[in-house]
This record gives sequence, structure tokens and C-alpha cells, in this order.
Amino acid sequence: MALNTALSGINAAQSDLNVIANNISNANTTGFKGSRAEFSDVFAVTGLNLNSTATGSGTRLQDVAQQFAQGDITTTNNSLDLAISGNGFFVTNDGNGVGYTRAGAFQKDPNGYVVTNSGAKLQVYPSNGVGGFDSSTLTDLKLVTAQSNAKATSVVTMTSNLPASAAVPAVPFSTTDSTSYNDATPVTVYDSQGGSHQGTVYYAKTGTNTWDAHLYVDGNAAGVQSLTFDTTGKLTTPANGNLTFNPVNLGNGSNALALTVNVTNTTQFGTDYSAGTISQDGYEAGTLSNIDIDSKGVVTAHYSNNQSSQIGQLAIANFANLQGLRQTGNTSWAASGDSGTAVMGTAGIGQFGAIQSGALEDSNTSDTTAQLVNMIKAQRNYQANAQVLTTDNTLASALFTAVSR
Repeated sequence: MALNTALSGINAAQSDLNVIANNISNANTTGFKGSRAEFSDVFAVTGLNLNSTATGSGTRLQDVAQQFAQGDITTTNNSLDLAISGNGFFVTNDGNGVGYTRAGAFQKDPNGYVVTNSGAKLQVYPSNGVGGFDSSTLTDLKLVTAQSNAKATSVVTMTSNLPASAAVPAVPFSTTDSTSYNDATPVTVYDSQGGSHQGTVYYAKTGTNTWDAHLYVDGNAAGVQSLTFDTTGKLTTPANGNLTFNPVNLGNGSNALALTVNVTNTTQFGTDYSAGTISQDGYEAGTLSNIDIDSKGVVTAHYSNNQSSQIGQLAIANFANLQGLRQTGNTSWAASGDSGTAVMGTAGIGQFGAIQSGALEDSNTSDTTAQLVNMIKAQRNYQANAQVLTTDNTLASALFTAVSR
């Protein structure tokens, strides 16, 4: 009896050592969650009213309970390194099903997908195209490595002051004769293919408080529009401040360039001509420069043409019973009947923690001192049970010797 009881203790201590060894071996594994061996006693069934004199039959391993305590967060220099500060798991898909992980050491594969080190693709809610995200579906996060499409300039905004004391030019307007206009403002504009072109607005005074604005793009005339100011120097015509010019065919295979020049804040005061701020809404094609992931998991792509776009929001999952999650290796878990269905959401809202970009969550067994203390305890338990075996064997040998006499 004592032999079997002590043997169960040795087996239990060995199981405890195995769990501790696994914890220590993963002390440097990103996102790893340690386990704890839990035991229960074994009590033989006895007859009625005999429990008070019955002894136990040893111990057995009841459960290897996962410990989901937060690991330390270490900053890195990689924007695809992600950590969750608080509750939740990243959602991945390896093609065979959905997985959940705390290991945020993601990378980009040759096809532009963001994947774990085992190749599972990170899941996001896709952009709905109107400034939000479609939380009804999940998709693989793919960083667009092609170009950000070019946008043709459609509106140019100019702020300037035209001198009220300027004289009316004595000769008809001509871009080649600087005496035929009073002032000019250059601006770079873009066609539908992203090519840049030189646009110039020439101002020629036509009378008291009246001016003509001539627009040329790469030397091609886009027409002339009139401006009128009141006696205080404020613009009165056009009433909406927009000068709409004729489309210009640039002859390079792009769409004809139709420009509206907004001069709402243009004035006519007695001071000299001054060009203020100039802006336009077109841009050339651009390549992906970098990505940014904020605390809510919104993934923003930045391009070399100074444009940016939100391409998705990280999906975060949580479970009613974390102990019910099934380990699948590679610091990943799968849902089970015991864990319950994944509760899906986004970072920083409700029960879900915040995302830290450029950071990784360390193993929660990285404090090896605590693990070594547990190992010493397990070792002593093993040795104590081994001593019981030795003692019981000695007693049995003495008994057999006495009987044989």
C-alpha cells in the first residue's frame, strides 16, 4: 500500500517538474503563458462507517492549469511588433482555422500579408470606405506594396493681394510680354497619371477694382476669368470665390485637366502684390513608406506622396473561460467547448486591452527565480516520496526475514 502511495507521489512530483521545465524553457518565448500543475488526493472507496480509519491512496495530477497573467512589455524598433496591454488575443488564420495568440512578433511575407512566425495571417476588420470599419467580417491584413494611386488636381487655392494702385497694362495680354500683365503666381499641378505640370495664373488689371486672371498649364491656355473688388478691397466677383477654367489637354495620354482656382481670400489693398498660401488637391503616385498602428489597432499606411489610408483595424478576441482554451503550439490557442465562443471586439473598448505598436509582451515565466524555487519544492517532494519507498522496502525486507525464520 505504502509503495503505491509513494509511487503516486513520485509521479506527481515528476509531472510538476515537467511543467516547471517547460515554463523555464519558454522564459524567452514572446507571448508565452506558463502553466501550473494542480493535484488532487486519491481516496479508496471504503465500506460504511469505515472512513474514519481509512487512509488515502496517494495523489494524482488533476490539471495543468494555464496562467494568463500579463507578461512584461518590452519596446522594440519594429512597427509590426505588437503587444496587448490588458485582456484579449490577436486573431490569426493559418488556412485551416482561426487561432488566437498573444505573441505579437508579426512580419510581412513575400505577398505583403502580415503573418506570425509560423505563417498564420493576422486578421483585421476591413475599411468600409467611409471612414470606419466593417466589424461583420474578418480579412487578412495585407500591406499594399504597390503604389498609392495618383490624383489629378481639380482645385487650386490661392491667397494673394493685388495692388490697388497698379496701372492697367498698355498692351494686350501675352505670356511672353511681361508688360502685358501686372503679376503672376506659379503652382505645380498633377494630371490623372500623377505627372506634374507647371501652372501659372497671370493677373492683368482691366480697370478700377477689376482684374482678369489668365490660367496657363505648360504654356497651354485654360481661359480667362474676371475678378471684381469693392471699395474696401474685398472680393465681390466671383461671389463664391471660384474661378472655373476650361479643361486643358496635356497631350500625354492623361485626362484633360479641369481646374478651379479658389481665390476667396484674395484682396485688393494699396500695398504691393504679395502671394500668400498656395495649395492644390492633386498628388503623384506613391509607394508604401511605412505603417502606423494606434492604440485602438487602426492600421494606417503612409505613402511616399504624403498620402495615407486606413486599411483595417485589428480584431481582438476574448473568452469567458480562458482555462478552456486548447493549446495548439507556436504560442497559439484554439477555442473549445470549455472556453466558449470568442467574444470579438476592438482594442481599448470594454473588456479589451490597448494595443502597443513597436513592443512585445514577454513570457510571463521570464522571472526564472520563481520557477527555480518551485523546482526545488518539486525536487524535495520527489526525494521525500523516494525515501518513503526506501523505508517501506526496508520494513518489508525485515518482515520477510523475520517470517522466514
